[in-house]
Amino acid sequence: MVDALENELRGLIADRLPVAFTRERFGAELVLHVTRDALLPLMALLRDAPSLDFAQLMDVCGVDWPERPERFEVVYNLLSLTRNERLRVVTTTDAEQPVPSVASIWPTATWFERETWDMYGVVFAGLADLRRLLTDYGFEGHPLRKDFPLTGFVEMRYDAEAGRVVQEPVKLVQDFRSFDFMSPWEAMTTLPGDEKVHLNRIARAEDEKGDKA
Repeated sequence: MVDALENELRGLIADRLPVAFTRERFGAELVLHVTRDALLPLMALLRDAPSLDFAQLMDVCGVDWPERPERFEVVYNLLSLTRNERLRVVTTTDAEQPVPSVASIWPTATWFERETWDMYGVVFAGLADLRRLLTDYGFEGHPLRKDFPLTGFVEMRYDAEAGRVVQEPVKLVQDFRSFDFMSPWEAMTTLPGDEKVHLNRIARAEDEKGDKA
């Protein structure tokens, strides 16, 4: 099935769009890599071509590769009920260059693109409602970036005097503890009650000597 899908896509796309084909999951999934400029024409083709009919956009998510010039991958997961097949489309960008919004093709992309912007800071050009979705109002940064600190920048607590929830800079009130990561069974050389065993052995040995004498 994947081979037939790839052959059909190659025939429809030909040399009209800069698309690279790869396989994932041991060849079971087809992935299309496309530039930002060619994203919308490709997506429209995938949705509108009767032989393809990728009418459903299941998800839009991001991947952060900080060592790359264009560190973010924007991943689109498509589903064709007609073909009973899935397809993944990937484009790349950095923290400055916007990615064209596909909300005009799949209206559900509004929600997914808002989430991707909130978590990674990827800007989507043409998205009318570019607001944070998962983080709080006034949140600084984008939590799923690899360079975002695990502790975050602020913490929230209820202030009884103010009668409301307040935000404050993160304070590590407890020093980091060190762990040796050794199994308790390996680290424990004696167990409670072992001393009784040793005493019983000594007493038994003395009794045996007395009997022999």
